[in-house]
Order: sequence, then C-alpha cells, then structure tokens
Amino acid sequence: MPTFHLCPLLSLLLWGCPLTIRVVGEMVPGLGRNAGSPASHPQGPGPPLRSKRSWVWNQFFVIEEYAGPEPVLIGRLHTDVDRGEGRAKYLLTGEGAGSVFVIDDKTGNIHVTKSLDREEKAEYILLAQAVDKLTLRPLEPPSQFIIKVQDINDNPPVFLHPPYKATVPEMSNVGTSVIQVTASDADDPTYGNSARLVYTVLEGQPYFSVDPQTGVIRTAIPNMDRETQDEFLVVIQAKDMGGHVGGLSGSTTVTVTLTDVNDNPPKFPQNLYQFTVMEDTTPGSLIGRLRAHDPDIGENSMMSYSILDGDAGDTFTVISDSAGQDGILKVQKPLDYESRRSYTFRVEVMNTAIDPQYIRQGPFKDVTTVRVTVGDVNEPPVFSHNHYTLSVLENMPRGALVGVVQARDPDVRSSSISYSIDPDSDPEVLFSIHPEDGTVRTSRSLDREVQEEYNIIIRASETDSPSKLSHAGVVIQVLDVNDNPPTLAELYKPHVCDNAQPGQVIQTVRVKDADSESGLFSFQSPGTLSDANFTVQDNKDGSASLLVRHSGFWKSQKDIFLVPIEIKDGGDPPLTSTDTLTVSLCHCETSGAVLTCHMTTGSAAGLSTPALLAILACALSLLALVSLFSLQRRHKPSPLSLCEDEDVRENIITYDDEGGGEQDTQAFDMSALQPPQTGLSGGFFHPPRMDVLPRVPHHPVPHSPKPAPVDVQRFLALRLREAEKDPTAPPYDSIQVYGFEGGGSSAGSLSSLTSSSGCTVEEEPGGEDIWEWGPHFRTLAEIYGVRNTSEETEN
Repeated sequence: MPTFHLCPLLSLLLWGCPLTIRVVGEMVPGLGRNAGSPASHPQGPGPPLRSKRSWVWNQFFVIEEYAGPEPVLIGRLHTDVDRGEGRAKYLLTGEGAGSVFVIDDKTGNIHVTKSLDREEKAEYILLAQAVDKLTLRPLEPPSQFIIKVQDINDNPPVFLHPPYKATVPEMSNVGTSVIQVTASDADDPTYGNSARLVYTVLEGQPYFSVDPQTGVIRTAIPNMDRETQDEFLVVIQAKDMGGHVGGLSGSTTVTVTLTDVNDNPPKFPQNLYQFTVMEDTTPGSLIGRLRAHDPDIGENSMMSYSILDGDAGDTFTVISDSAGQDGILKVQKPLDYESRRSYTFRVEVMNTAIDPQYIRQGPFKDVTTVRVTVGDVNEPPVFSHNHYTLSVLENMPRGALVGVVQARDPDVRSSSISYSIDPDSDPEVLFSIHPEDGTVRTSRSLDREVQEEYNIIIRASETDSPSKLSHAGVVIQVLDVNDNPPTLAELYKPHVCDNAQPGQVIQTVRVKDADSESGLFSFQSPGTLSDANFTVQDNKDGSASLLVRHSGFWKSQKDIFLVPIEIKDGGDPPLTSTDTLTVSLCHCETSGAVLTCHMTTGSAAGLSTPALLAILACALSLLALVSLFSLQRRHKPSPLSLCEDEDVRENIITYDDEGGGEQDTQAFDMSALQPPQTGLSGGFFHPPRMDVLPRVPHHPVPHSPKPAPVDVQRFLALRLREAEKDPTAPPYDSIQVYGFEGGGSSAGSLSSLTSSSGCTVEEEPGGEDIWEWGPHFRTLAEIYGVRNTSEETEN
C-alpha cells in the first residue's frame, strides 16, 4: 500500500502525527475511469478486474514568510511501483515547479526554495508523475495536487478613503450618526483572527464615539455649539486579532464640522444710533448703516430691518443690504431745515428664516432707536411753480405784459431775488423780464401764424450769492386774433360744358384761413360783380358749390367766364375776401366727357408777372429775328430771281381776277400748291403757306345748336374772330382759288356773288332746320351762316 510521508516539522504544526491516505484511481481529478497503470495486471477471461492507483497524495501546506533554513522539505511523493530498485524517477510540473518548488527525482521529496507570501499567491497547483528511469515510460498516471500557503498575521488594517470629512448639525442629540469609516486587512479572514478588526477612538473624546464593529462615528455629548467650536478632529484606530495584544493596527483622521442652525436671535450692539444729514440731500441718498449682531451664519444670519414708529413718517426708509446683514438708512423725501430739524424713530431687526425647533429660546428680533438731525445749507431760490404757462395776444406792441413769475429764498436769513432769462432759450430776444419783480413782457410784436408757442427758461438767483441759482420753465402761448382773411384752399380750375344744364354743380371749393377760428365760413357772389351765368351755393360746412344758372353755353361768344366769390370768416370782427374763379367753356359729349376747350383752364390766371415779362421778351426777340431775315431777303442780289421763278407755287399770286374753276386748273399741276414734304414746314426758314389747305385735322369751333337772338354786326365779328383762329382757313387774297367749282363742276357754284340781290335770308332752304339739329350740326349751320328770321327779329 502506498504511503505519504510528511516532514516531522509540518506534521507537528498541522496534525501532530503522520498521515497516510489511500486514494483510488477514480478519485484523481481530470482522469477517466479507464485510466490505468503500466503495472496493472492484464485482464484474462472472466469478469474484468479493477486496477488500483498506487499514488498516495494530499494537500501540502507552507507557512508564509517562513524564515528558516532553505530549502524546506514540505512533503514526499511515493508510489508502490517503486520498490527501491532505483528504476523509478519522479517528475514535478505546474505552477512554480523548478523555481519555487523542486523535487528529488530519486526519492520524491518536495522542497520550497524561498519564502512565500499568501497575499501575493495563496496556493499552487502542481502535477506529479513517476516514470521509468531508463525508458521514461510512465509507471503511474500523472496526479494533480495543491500546495497552500498558510497565513500568518503580517498585514495591518488599512482605511479605504482617508482622510475623512463629515458634518453634523450643532445642538444635535447624543448618538446622532456622523460618518462610517471602514478599514480592510489583507490577511486571510477565514483563518484565525488575523483579519478580525476592532475600531476605537484615539482622539475626539468625549465629543464622539465609534462602534467597534461597524466603524460608525456618533455624537457622544448633547448641545454642541457651533459658535463655541465649529470643528473637531477625531482619530479612529482599527486593530486586528480582535483587538488583543499582539495585533496589528491602523488609524485615520476624521474632520467633523458642526453646521449652523438658527439658534441665536439678532441683537443691536447699541440702544441709540445718531445720524446727521444736510437739508439739500437728494431723495434716495444714503444716510448711514445699522448693523445688528447675529452669531449664526449663512441663511440663519440674514436679517430684515423696518421702521416701527416715531416721527419719521415717509421721510426715511430702511432696507437690508444684498447680504442681508446691514440695514441701510436712506432719505425718501426732500428735507427742509426751516420746517423740521430732527427726527426720532425706532427700527426693528428680525431673522428672515426662523427654525421652529428653537423658537422656545425667545423672539428672534430686536429694537433700537434712531435719531436723525437735519443740517442747514444755503439753498437757492425756490420758484412758486416748477413750470409756468403764460399767454399774450398776437400783434401786441412792444412791451406788452405776458405774466409774472415769483421765487423766494427758503433760508432763515432770506435774501433778495434777481430774475433773468436764459439767453440760450430766447436767442432772438423776443421777451424781457424785470430783474426785481419777475414781470415778463414782449420785446417786439409777435405773430401767431409765424409761431404759436415759445419756451423760455427764467433764472432766479440770490443777490448776495449769485452762485445760488435756480431755473423754471415758462411756456408762452401766442393767442390768435382775426387778422388773416379767408382764401380758397387751392387754385381751382373749373370748366363748364356747352351743353350744361341749369343747377349743375361744376366745382366745389373749400377755404383756408391762417387764423384759428372754428372753421365756419359763409359764401356769396358780390351783387355788382356777379356773373349771370353762374351762382354760388353755401354748403354750410366750410365749402361752397358753383352751379350753372341756365343752359345754352354753346351759343356764347366768350371762352372764359370770371366768377367772383366773396368769403367771410367767423372771427370777431369777421374778415371778408373775394376770390375769382376762372371758368373755361368746353365742348363736351352728351355724357359730359370733355372733347375740346377754348382755353386751358386756369392758364390766364395762373401766369405771374415775371412769367408774362419773360414771354414778352421772347416774343420781341423772335420779332427782331424775323425782321432781320426779312430785311436780308429784300436785299438779295438779282440772280436770286431765278430761284424765285423755280417755285411754281408763287405763280398763283399773279392772277387778279377770278378763275374759271376746274377748267383753269388743268394748265398746271395742282400738287404744286401743297406744302413741300420736307419736314421743315413752319418756323423761320419755311413758314407755312396760307394760300393752300394745311394737312392738319380740322377741329371746328363748337357752337350751340340752339338758336339765340344776336344782331348781324356781332355775328359777323364773331365769325371773323373764328376765321382768324382757324388754321385751315385760306387768306383773303386767295379766295378766288376754288379747286372744285366753276362751270365744269357738277355741284355748281357755291359763291354768293351769283345770288339774287332781292333774295332774303329766309329763302335759303333748310337753314332754319339745321340750327335746330343741335351741337353736332353746328359746323354745317355755321357754313350756311343763316338763322331763323323770327329769332333774328326777336334778337
């Protein structure tokens, strides 16, 4: 039977006697059931025989940090196959084999070659094998075994996160948890007491204690006051071996800070505070600070201040600063030494945050007395009003009274006052002020229509101290008087159609007035200057309408009508003005659309005197140039007569008698009578021919189609003026030229020379009917030039 022999030292330390263990082959880890030995008996007929393992093995132990003689025998391997013949050879492989552990290949003794540390490696797994020395064939299957390092107490406890910091509220009860500290020991906690730790307080007693097993630090006394001591240094020790003698230990420090609670009320260090402030101190200025003492910190020390009672009223105010520590005393209203020279009042301070847990200790507030003394200063004059509003009528003569301003010296010893106007506010020197009584007057006449309001600054200074100066703004309003007559709001350009009907509105006019009246005006037509063709209607809203009184404007001989309008404003006294409307006569369609007008509306009234002079100068210049060219043409040399002969159109003026119509025109080309197509007809070099018909569209002058009573002389004068204005009418010296009349014309002669002298106007057929046809047949009626006998008789 194989046996396992330990060295006497290990046997004494571990078990105290030799240990012999029988192990069968199936129990070897990693080996199968069929693993056999080379020395196993061969199987013969019959049931198979179970071979037995011949190894004897177990765990080996090595004490760590062993300092004895080396190498140290820790055990021996042996197999039953080895009968001492020297043929067995032992081999050792695995962790540390050959370096940490060595084996005697002949005897199987295992030695450790150096000191081992359990904290570095707690166990080693090795593989033992017995082979034939000569053939190296295995005598036994390899077998695995373990060598464990036996722990000794060689590591002191170590705290995990030193140093520690902790806080606990002041005034905490006994046993209040502060913090837990934890230490670790690298020794084996499963073997002996090497890793069993016990915590104790080395420093920090009697204020704190520690749980010996858990390391929880707690308060040991009640009512620790932060204001007395706010920080404590506690030293905690951890000792292994259960705290017994011989154990190793480690320590750490814990800084414990007491946090503040509001357990102290604020207190004023003084019962009376006195301040002095000058009377000219502006509202909002700082007078002084009140500071109450509160030993608490942070939010617990923040305080609010307020005025309780006294004669401060709303003259002073006290507020807390941004840090909530000081009370800031400020002036809230202007002070006056002459009215009041001192104020006395009480100020209260209290905590803004109160802990109900400590309210039993008393009210968390305090009260003190404040006295403020007002100092006297030499003040500038004070106006009776900060701003004045004065008024004066316009057009008043120089020196007119505007108003009075007053100022006084507020000091006890009053001084006389001197007044003046700031020159920058009145650069044109429109006003003056009496230096002693403050009377404001005008320096010249004012016009409201130029400027309605003036802003000046009046200065008041003490006669004894000119540097003491005050200012007041004065608004001077210029009051209106009715000194501007009303006029038309714009330049109106009305026109009337030749077919206008009575009562038709042709223009609505409005009025403007520079004065500040209510805007009510009255309109009428002056009786002596009234035009019978129109009438003015007052609309009673500041406007008037121009209406047609009768129809038949197409028969009128005038192209322009001047209609005066008299306008009266509502002032006191009222002013009246007369404006004239220039109405142009136009030829219109039945719908009212304008076709032509005899004159551009408003052109005559719109020309100013400089414009008329400029037009006259241009006309004289043109006349001079035309005369110069005419004189130059008259003095041309004789060879130029050839050029005159070449112009066939000039031949027409050599005939003094009437031609025979179309029969005479066959001798020459009638196209020669037309203007040359050079594009330069007209002007100074090519004046238009008046003996031929110009190629321009004919616009007949419109006449009223309705009959009107006129005399012959006036009718002829009107026809003559129309012929002079008609650009298509031929000159009188060429009236004998008729292109389509004469003996060869199928229409016969249209000349009145062949008419019977005894024939009356009524004998012309159809003339009276054409006049009745209306404005569209006016031109044809004018060609006949005849009227109804009965109508002419009436005219």
